Amino acid sequence: MKNLNTTQIAKLVILVIGGMVALGFVRKTLITIPAGTVGVKETFGKVAETPLNPGLHLVNPLSKVVRFSTRLEDIKETVEATSQEGLSIQLDVSLQYRANPSKIAEIYQNIGTDEEEIIISRFRSLVREVTAAYSLNSIYGDKRQEVANLLRERLTTSLQPLGFEVEEVLLRKVILPSNVQEAIEAKITAEQKSLQQQFEIQQQRQQIEFDLEKARSTAEREKIEAQARAEREKIAAEATAEAQKKLAEGLTPAILQLKTIEATQSLAQSSNTKIIILGDGNQQLPQIFFPFPNQ
Repeated sequence: MKNLNTTQIAKLVILVIGGMVALGFVRKTLITIPAGTVGVKETFGKVAETPLNPGLHLVNPLSKVVRFSTRLEDIKETVEATSQEGLSIQLDVSLQYRANPSKIAEIYQNIGTDEEEIIISRFRSLVREVTAAYSLNSIYGDKRQEVANLLRERLTTSLQPLGFEVEEVLLRKVILPSNVQEAIEAKITAEQKSLQQQFEIQQQRQQIEFDLEKARSTAEREKIEAQARAEREKIAAEATAEAQKKLAEGLTPAILQLKTIEATQSLAQSSNTKIIILGDGNQQLPQIFFPFPNQ
C-alpha cells in the first residue's frame, strides 16, 4: 500500500512538473503584440525581416521577441542656437515622429531599442544649422513658420533612412537676449503709441468733417426753406394779382351803374334819415349825406 502511494505521488509530481513545463512552453510559443506596437523576432542572433503586427502569434519558444512602439512620439527640447548675425538665441522646439512599422527590423539591427538619443542629437544639430541661415528678425517674426517647415524637411531627410517618419516640427518659442528683447519691446511700445495718436487724429478729423457736413446740411436746409417760402409768396402774389385783374376786367361801367342803383334803392328803403344826391348821369356815383340833429 505504501509502495502504491509512493508511486502515485511520484506520478503526481511528474504531472505537475510536466504541466508547468508545458505551460512555460505555451507561454513561450504564444506571443501577444499589443495595439500600437510591433514585435521583432530574434532567433539565435538572427533577426526576422517581417515584423509581428498587433495580435496573437505562434513563435519558436527559443526566439526572443522585442516590442517597439509605433505610436506618435513627442520630443521637446530647448536648443541654444545662433542667428545669421551671430546673436545667441534659445529655441523651444518639438519634434513629433513615429517608427515606420515596415522598418522595425532595420531599426533594431542598426540602432537597437534606444533610438531617442540618436534622434535628439540629430534634432539639435539641425536646429542650430537651420537657424544660422536666418536673421534674428526672420526667426522671431515673419519667417518663423518657414524655419519650422525647413527643419521638418531636413529632419525627414535625416531620419527617414533610419526608419522614422517625421510628422511635425513645432517652433514653440523664441527666447531672445535680454537687451534685444528690451529693444523690441521699446519699439513695439513706440509703434503702439504712434498708432494711438494716428487713431486720435483720425477721430478728430472725422468729427470736424461731421460738424462741417452738419453745418452744410443746416445751411442747405435753410436755403431750401427760404426758396420755398419765397416761391409760395410769389405764387400767392400772382394769384392775388390775377384775381384783382379778373375782378377789374369784370367791373364794366354798366355793371358799376347797376350796382349803384341797387345800393341806392337799398338805402332809400332804410328808416334812417339821409340825403341822396344822384349823379349827373355821366358815370358819376350818387353821394349820400346823413344829417345829424343839433346838439
